Amino acid sequence: MRGSPKTLAEAIIAAHSDDSASPGAICQVKVDFAFANDITGPPAAQEFKKMGGTRVFDPGRCAMVLDHFTPNKDIASAVQSKQGREFALDQGMLFWEVGRVGVEHAFLPEQGLVLPGDIVIGADSHTCTYGALGALATGVGQTDLAAVWALGETWLRVPETIKVVYGGAPSKWVGGKDLIISLIGRIGVEGARYKSLEFHGEGVAALSMDDRFTMANMAIEAGGKCGLFPPDAKTLEYAESRKARDFTPAYPDAGAKYSSVVELDAGLIEPTVALPHLPGNAKLAKECSDISIDQVFIGSCTNGRLSDIGLAAEALLGRRVHDSVRLMVIPASYEVYNEALDRGWIKIFTEAGASVCTPTCGPCMGGHLGILAEGERCVSTSNRNFVGRMGHAKSEIILAGPLVAAASALTGRVTDPREVL
Repeated sequence: MRGSPKTLAEAIIAAHSDDSASPGAICQVKVDFAFANDITGPPAAQEFKKMGGTRVFDPGRCAMVLDHFTPNKDIASAVQSKQGREFALDQGMLFWEVGRVGVEHAFLPEQGLVLPGDIVIGADSHTCTYGALGALATGVGQTDLAAVWALGETWLRVPETIKVVYGGAPSKWVGGKDLIISLIGRIGVEGARYKSLEFHGEGVAALSMDDRFTMANMAIEAGGKCGLFPPDAKTLEYAESRKARDFTPAYPDAGAKYSSVVELDAGLIEPTVALPHLPGNAKLAKECSDISIDQVFIGSCTNGRLSDIGLAAEALLGRRVHDSVRLMVIPASYEVYNEALDRGWIKIFTEAGASVCTPTCGPCMGGHLGILAEGERCVSTSNRNFVGRMGHAKSEIILAGPLVAAASALTGRVTDPREVL
């Protein structure tokens, strides 16, 4: 149903529902893709069986992605993975074994399984990542996901939309992470609660798909239901080159009604970090040069993509990680890992004194491969810096983009990349 001019979120919901997609309405929608990971998958499978489910609605549109505690770090995580694996194989749904998969929010777009115009439901809060493709993607609990697996549909409350306009083109020192942290710092971690963030402007047009994935990923850190980029030529080129099925992109209408408009000048934004313990605790990196660090993590579903790894490698070429710093680099997928190998970036990291690991979420949510001890501080390219997120409750996480992270690894303190590069 079309009716009055629609925002992108409203247009996508309208295309998937017979209900009126006006803000606040509850709509029953068809789902294009639904997935879980090794943490959320086993309980979702249990709920699926409890509610009488026998077969998922479409095995080609349902997936189990084992990425959080994999390769399994202990017996409990091995049991989790075994349960998820057995359910996926029994259902014939999409599944990839360790060594052939990656961090879900980087891997699924690479496989062309989430596409412009889709409604995507995932049992993971950062499912909003796929908004970079112009897909309405949002995280749900395991029970809701189980129902989607069984029925192929769900209900959504149509969100109001905040239009975010980035004027000006960002400098070479600034990427999607700086732009989104700056936005969250301005509107707060509840500033978009249950709303859609719809990104526009010259600053957005200049961004790579990798940067857009980063920004959409962190819409949830402002409380957003989703973060959406209207598809442009870059989006469609990316999707067409990878698509696993046909898709129909959706677009916002001229004259659509927004709950508010936020304007930022991307050309004036500088390298920015989020200090503990909120993603909205934004501060310029150059103002934090007195903060010493123990660890740097470059990876995750936020900044583990090819351009992120490339920026870090460029910064570290011919240099050594500071003696007091541990640097962990984890490419988000094997596509990224193998390309980094081909380009010589992995050798740059190891010669600089970094640890390079197989694609996994790893330390991002306190899993493994970089847990923090009491009193330790990490600069991380991940998306959350809550208390205890990466280890001990008395450790600290500072969120940053790959350039700030790499520069900080060289100096042993929070560092604006312009200082050393």
